[in-house]
Amino acid sequence: MALAPVAYVLWHRLLRHNPGNPEWVDRDRFVLSCGHASMLLYSLLHLSGYDLSLEDIRNFRQWGSKTPGHPERGHTPGVETTTGPLGQGFGNAVGMAIAERFLAGHFNRPDHSIVDHRVWVFASDGDLMEGVASEAASLAGHLRLGKLAVVYDDNHITIDGDTALTFSEDVGRRFEAYGWRVLKVADGNDLTAVAQALATARDETARPTLIVLRTVIADPAPTKRNSADAHGAPLGADEVRRTKEVMGWPTEPRFYLPDDALAHWRSAVTRGGELEAAWRKRFDAYAEAYPELATEFRQWFSGTLPPHWDRNVPAITPDTGPLATRQASGVALQSIAAAVPNLIGGSADLGGSTGTTLKQGGTFGPVTSGRTLHWGVREHGMAACLNGIAAHGGLRAFGSTFLVFSDYMKPAIRLAAIMRLPIIYIGTHDSIGLGEDGPTHQPVEHLAMLRAIPNLVTIRPADAVETIEAWKVAIERQDGPTFLVLTRQKLPILARNLAGAAEGLRHGAYVIVDPDGPNVPDVILIATGSEVAVALEAARLLARDPIRTRVVSMPSWELFAAQPESYRNSILPPTVRTRVAIEAAGPMGWSRWTTDEGAMVGMRGFGASAPGERLFQEFNLTPQQVAETVRLLRSHSTAKPPRSR
Repeated sequence: MALAPVAYVLWHRLLRHNPGNPEWVDRDRFVLSCGHASMLLYSLLHLSGYDLSLEDIRNFRQWGSKTPGHPERGHTPGVETTTGPLGQGFGNAVGMAIAERFLAGHFNRPDHSIVDHRVWVFASDGDLMEGVASEAASLAGHLRLGKLAVVYDDNHITIDGDTALTFSEDVGRRFEAYGWRVLKVADGNDLTAVAQALATARDETARPTLIVLRTVIADPAPTKRNSADAHGAPLGADEVRRTKEVMGWPTEPRFYLPDDALAHWRSAVTRGGELEAAWRKRFDAYAEAYPELATEFRQWFSGTLPPHWDRNVPAITPDTGPLATRQASGVALQSIAAAVPNLIGGSADLGGSTGTTLKQGGTFGPVTSGRTLHWGVREHGMAACLNGIAAHGGLRAFGSTFLVFSDYMKPAIRLAAIMRLPIIYIGTHDSIGLGEDGPTHQPVEHLAMLRAIPNLVTIRPADAVETIEAWKVAIERQDGPTFLVLTRQKLPILARNLAGAAEGLRHGAYVIVDPDGPNVPDVILIATGSEVAVALEAARLLARDPIRTRVVSMPSWELFAAQPESYRNSILPPTVRTRVAIEAAGPMGWSRWTTDEGAMVGMRGFGASAPGERLFQEFNLTPQQVAETVRLLRSHSTAKPPRSR
């Protein structure tokens, strides 16, 4: 309620948008970072003429409506990004501003400007308390993102009470230190002052702008205004009635919208159509002057890959020699980036370690708009900004760090999965194999965490061959994020049918070695990443017993689970009861693939500081231990049928 005046001024006078086409590419982006104020956004969308009915408003938070509790991208027309977890929308907006500047730098010409829009944000005290917003704000100030403007709803209230309980900093001075322009409006109901501040922010181009807007929550509700009760709960029927009386508004019907007020708001439809028509006229002139660039522009925003994008992706053979999968990833990335010029990204201060500093396109900095983004030590902010870049449209985004620091990225990864954004994450140093840095840097539970996220595809390739194919899968994927999990240590190029490996990775799992003789083996070893080589050596040991052993490389649970049952049964025959999984990670989830009579050879605790080879020995991640586990299982096997998958 307290943000209604500034929302009116922004949406009715300044925001460049078209309710008739929410996907117009050069529209301003509006982000409601304080997603708990979702009804404000839904009201703006309905009043402005988006495809959001009054019936949808009535059905707020109900099954099947377009008005969920927090705004959801792709669910409600006009919602740019899914918000709710505080600070994430702020980070998304920084990513959107990065995308706008990169696209403007790539496509605009001195006589033709086809990318020229702003990113507007409403943010709350809670947003600015969250660390992710601090990371993103620091980066935005450093990069001088002048097309970004944030309205800070300074109402001094959170759910627990007055912000004085926990928050006494001078937000304006903090943002000035970040390099932002800071404007202050003492009264959120002063439309003249609000309009002046917004216009000043709109005209700023050299640095991002923060408008500190002093409001009173729930104003003008007579009893709950300026109260934490108004933050965490509905006003209630009696307070709504009394508020309407204070405003001189009819108390009935419950949803009263005068015709003249609606007509006033719906002028946004005409104005938006005119804005887009003028842009299309400019784009037609641009296409005539620069036809190749115009074609590229359309292709980028279509989300499709350019023709023959994979033509020069290198082929890996056993002659290549041992190669860390992070190194193979770097080779694949450079090749793909050369053919896919709208692929941008970087690392959280680990470009040399993760192999993600692009060799072409330059750096994105305060005065440059290159393809390599140096995120600094800001995994949380990086992941939130990647969501904004992807949600903006026109670009493919990637980000990298050590796998263990995916902990910092988890909230944004989850939101990317909810929104089905095609972001690529690269997590290197994927196990105790990284060695001497010790347990603080050795991921154990992280694969289980990532695999638990719906819509996220996690791929842990066994060698360079699988890594190349993993990149192809990731760049082709359009309906959700992909996480590539890669080794620090060098791995051998495994002997197998290379064409079969490529196809097998796309299916999530495949048979890398099968015993001679009958089609059904005695035992199946299932492994991912560096442990596939361990499984192959264990199979050789078991052949001496003789135990006929199949080795399955399973780089991606998600891709395998998506295959038809017939394919899954061909790889893991239900009649084979003895299955052992091998992975240098925690065991959670592996019972899905091993059955009740199987086992998992992996980590049961944290790692230690020592060379990686020594750690694999000390933690029993060895062919000998795998072989002994198989023998023990077979000696205790029963006739009980395998558990259904």
